[in-house]
Amino acid sequence: MDEKPPSANPKWMSSGIPQLDDILHGLRLGDNVVWQIDSLDHYRDFACAFQRQAARDQRPFIYIRFGPHDPILKSVPGMVIESFDPRDGFDVFSAQVNRIITNWGERACYVFDNLSCLVDWWATDELLANFFQATCPYLFELDTVAYFALDRDKHTDDAVARIRDTTQVLLDAFMIDQTVHVRPLKVWQRHSPHMFLPYRLEGEAWIPIPESSVPSSSLVHATTAPWDTVYAALRDAVEAGGDGPDVKQRRAWQKRLADMLLGQDPKIERLTERYLSLEALLHIRQRVIGSGRIGGKAAGMILARAIVRHQCRTIASAFPLLDEDSFYIGSDVFYTFLVHNHHFRARLSATRTGHVTHEQFEQLEERFLAGEFDPARIAEFQTLLDELGDAPYIVRSSSLLEDGFGNAFAGKYRSDFCVNRGSPEERLAEFMQAVKSVYASTLNPDALSYRRNRGMLESDEQMAVLVQRVAGEQHGRYFFPALAGVAFSRNLYAWTDRIDPEAGIIRLVFGLGTRAVNRVSRDYPRMIAVSHPELRPEIGREVTTYSQRHVDVLDLDSGTFATVRMKKILEEGPYRGLHRLVSIVTDGDLSEPIGSRVPPGADVVLTFNRLIRDTDFVAVLGRMLRALEDVYEHPVDTEFTAAVSPDGRVEINVLQCRPLWLPGAKERVEWPEDLAPESVCFRSDRFINGGVSQPIRYVIYVDPRAYGQMADNQTRKMLPRVIGQINHAMRERNERLMMMGPGRWGSSNPDLGIGVGYADIDQVAVLIEIAHEEDGHVPEVSYGTHFFQDLVEAEIIYMPVYPSHPDADFNETFFRESANQLGEYCPSLSAYASIVKLIDVASDHDDRRIQLVADPESRRAVCYIG
Repeated sequence: MDEKPPSANPKWMSSGIPQLDDILHGLRLGDNVVWQIDSLDHYRDFACAFQRQAARDQRPFIYIRFGPHDPILKSVPGMVIESFDPRDGFDVFSAQVNRIITNWGERACYVFDNLSCLVDWWATDELLANFFQATCPYLFELDTVAYFALDRDKHTDDAVARIRDTTQVLLDAFMIDQTVHVRPLKVWQRHSPHMFLPYRLEGEAWIPIPESSVPSSSLVHATTAPWDTVYAALRDAVEAGGDGPDVKQRRAWQKRLADMLLGQDPKIERLTERYLSLEALLHIRQRVIGSGRIGGKAAGMILARAIVRHQCRTIASAFPLLDEDSFYIGSDVFYTFLVHNHHFRARLSATRTGHVTHEQFEQLEERFLAGEFDPARIAEFQTLLDELGDAPYIVRSSSLLEDGFGNAFAGKYRSDFCVNRGSPEERLAEFMQAVKSVYASTLNPDALSYRRNRGMLESDEQMAVLVQRVAGEQHGRYFFPALAGVAFSRNLYAWTDRIDPEAGIIRLVFGLGTRAVNRVSRDYPRMIAVSHPELRPEIGREVTTYSQRHVDVLDLDSGTFATVRMKKILEEGPYRGLHRLVSIVTDGDLSEPIGSRVPPGADVVLTFNRLIRDTDFVAVLGRMLRALEDVYEHPVDTEFTAAVSPDGRVEINVLQCRPLWLPGAKERVEWPEDLAPESVCFRSDRFINGGVSQPIRYVIYVDPRAYGQMADNQTRKMLPRVIGQINHAMRERNERLMMMGPGRWGSSNPDLGIGVGYADIDQVAVLIEIAHEEDGHVPEVSYGTHFFQDLVEAEIIYMPVYPSHPDADFNETFFRESANQLGEYCPSLSAYASIVKLIDVASDHDDRRIQLVADPESRRAVCYIG
């Protein structure tokens, strides 16, 4: 075939085949050209002609290589071959291709391997279409010309339609009677009377033929995506029973289905193979909306439930079957939403840098919440809501990396309760808003900071969604579970030597479990050491202060999540089993209810004393923790709800299970001797994460008394962002910090402390909570909260310091009189210098640093200047 010289039109180039140029009126810069093929050889011929033409035009030419098939093009001078592995995941693969396109810029030429190969690795047509729709508009913007191939009869009508809608040129190449035929199916902004006829290739001639000559079978779109074919084959095999395929084939299909649903982490694969039956996997698959994996949180919950029922058979009745309480939105739906609403590139940019400010996130979140789902997806959502009926539910994040070994992502992504009231339209809108909020949370500063610090910005991170009925029952206008909390198979906060750290610990609340995982205002969950359940960290009248008085609930009347006083709950009527949960307060002293009666109007606090003493609640949870740790071969962190029947029978609902990150130093550290008194900054006997800090040059010190005297609550609310900006400035200098402030860091109530998030403290090595109790600044070692998990995973040494305690040796003179360098390092924050001080320990002596030593064995810590 003679090759046509390039036209003088700068917006036009030749395909390298004059006859094709005549039919298409040439290729325009920006064209994405998709070849629907029977044979890769046909695509190879067209791609080779295109490559030769690009060489004559002296255009950059890039071959994107990723398929297992033989190369489409042989390497020649001037051609750049970029190879990628789709097995790294959609996220990684798409980002790598995007980076190459960015690097080569405008007017480059591309040939891609056969797109259909991607389905072999990604299992679904939905991801294939997402990749194409995310990539091709960017190529179009840069005035490139790119060739793609797609196997005929292997993809769903929806996937082919999305590709057709996105591409500029779609060509059908097929065989009839051993002769190659080509028919244009779409040619954007070009038309002629004969453009869309089929053409028979005879030597140099392209001969138009009647439409009726083309067999209709060449137009049929089916699918060979494993997401559909493996599921159908296994479903048929189960129905066929002994007449189905052999055991080896069924096991291969079962493993592929497990991989598509739960992922390919070797540790998770091992647990799945042992504890999840084929029937269980098929049941999960039936409850998935869209396609793709169900994410780490959902996988951890399902496996934990299966493990406990298998390993704890003697108490199996305490773990009822709850397989019907959950639904899953597959991870592919996340990318479809991103592509459909033009958010893909914004997300790609944010994850590439790993940094988004709170203000930028607010704008991104608004864009996500304004996004739309396609009508077919909305119909699936409506069907799910029909299944839920009137039950309140929660929409939970379940990303691919979440709850993995070494990556908890505790509290980084969004979960929203939905009360599920109102008209069908209002309920649907509430549901979709919750899903979009979860999707937006993938770009929140804490999540990106967490990924950056753990080297996971380029990992495959897709967001699935777990939708669950809220466990509990209605009490008057409120809906909530009787018991909820977190339980750990290891206790990192043993407050006395009598406690066995390896037996575990429980953080228990009445009502929704949000009160157990968040740092809340002036309220305290019950801490239960599994080895000594009745032993509390508090003594005497302290118990009254350090107990729960508020309850998180769903308010069915207002349709909202709410926090109410326990008194409000009891005003709704008598609560069954209350005598097991509360103690009666009389003049500051506590007493237990007599029998099962709690006097109406009594002042009560939630201590759970009778629950712990009179039921096997703690023993059952202890058995569960031990079984999960034994099977995981790693300590675990779980979330649960629970209920106790009138006869004292305990039922546990496992909501989450993930490996528990353990801090490094557990043994005695080298203790600094003979410290000069003036070099000591403070001492403490309470801390989390023992060890020796690296030498620290910079200290953020928020003056507790100045903070307590602030009349402007708005300024208090701004301080987390101020702290975050200082933290960012230190990140750019590659310096770690010691951070000191009043009360509870991370508190949602600015009266109790500064509500920083993970992104605001990711440069911190030591975090100190200063307790001036007369100002209402009371630290809480919030073992089990998401904030606490951040400190443990980041190996931040945390401790409360009580300046008025005689053994604290608190060097207030040093912190008060040290020069404030805030204006020098962060000039834009100078207005906050009266509250926030940035101390440069080396300002007078270059070699001076602060160091903290915390000895886990002797339970003592000292911070000093050396």
